[in-house]
Amino acid sequence: MLTSNLINSSSAPQALASGDELASREAAAHHRPDGGFQNTAANLTENSSMGTILMRYLTETRVDASPSKAIPLIPLTCDDIAVLPDTQDSVIRLGHSSILLKIAGQTWLIDPVFSARASPFSFIGPKRFHQPPIALEQLPEIDGVLISHDHYDHLDEESIKRLHHKVKRFIVPLGVEQHLLRWGVVKDKVQPLDWWQSVTQGELSITATPTQHFSGRGLWDKNQTLWASYVIQSDRSKLFFSGDSGYFGGFKEIGERFGPFDLTMIETGAYDKDWPSIHMTPEQSMQAHLDLGGRQMMPIHNGTFDLAFHSWYEPLERIADLAADTNTPLVTPIVGQILDIHNAPESVAWWREEQLNLALNE
Repeated sequence: MLTSNLINSSSAPQALASGDELASREAAAHHRPDGGFQNTAANLTENSSMGTILMRYLTETRVDASPSKAIPLIPLTCDDIAVLPDTQDSVIRLGHSSILLKIAGQTWLIDPVFSARASPFSFIGPKRFHQPPIALEQLPEIDGVLISHDHYDHLDEESIKRLHHKVKRFIVPLGVEQHLLRWGVVKDKVQPLDWWQSVTQGELSITATPTQHFSGRGLWDKNQTLWASYVIQSDRSKLFFSGDSGYFGGFKEIGERFGPFDLTMIETGAYDKDWPSIHMTPEQSMQAHLDLGGRQMMPIHNGTFDLAFHSWYEPLERIADLAADTNTPLVTPIVGQILDIHNAPESVAWWREEQLNLALNE
């Protein structure tokens, strides 16, 4: 369990994080009797079988599954992060759903994936469209890491093994701590959370909140660990990170309890008709943002790995159109671009051919 400044100043283990009374009242719905976890929505749409999905991959002709040219990227160094003022809350997209936050004077990573593939194998599986904007070894000391769930595009074994010595704290959904412990992370660094549980570190408060998804890293461990989104609050900023999720009523509940948000980081990619309950279409992602009471929206879970049948740029194109239709401030930074959460520049559609060419020529 956490010690020192994460929960309080005592070095004794803490039984539960704050919010436990609320969490315990609501736990029965998503906790299975066998110790696993489940989604709670009534009449959840069934996803297609793996056989059906595999047949599509073998027979369908796909268009623009990956970029034909290099994706623009702004290289970062440790010094670039170190000089960010503590009076400014900043967000840097590292690719896919990997985020670096400088918030409340602390440096945090969310779902850090630095490996070349989102896969249990180094030679097969979804391969990155671009390099990370900063080498893992160049990262500064990290005050904390948030993990949303244990899928390979969010929890990367190699990254954790190379990173954990410079990380003070890991906050993970229930059960995910077992992966980290097997990979050599010290137990005292790891705080597992159930939905609605919170921890604090300095002036920063982090709450694990529900999503509609699933978990597992192999054939026999489906839904043995929990999946979560996160509410991240400082004195200056309130952020939401969706992790992976299908659209469900939980977004409205989170918005009612914690909103409004200065910035929502919402999954917008890897959706498909054959798995409608576990990933959102751009239209659903926008509705989730509105349900949450978000001001600015940053679409994540796109532009780095080929994980679905749509073109690599379709999620960004569709969400940009929706943002214009709903007058929603959209934040679509180039990978590695440093954004002031309260003074983000107007987004550039870097995924479009003319913008891609412009970015490459700058």
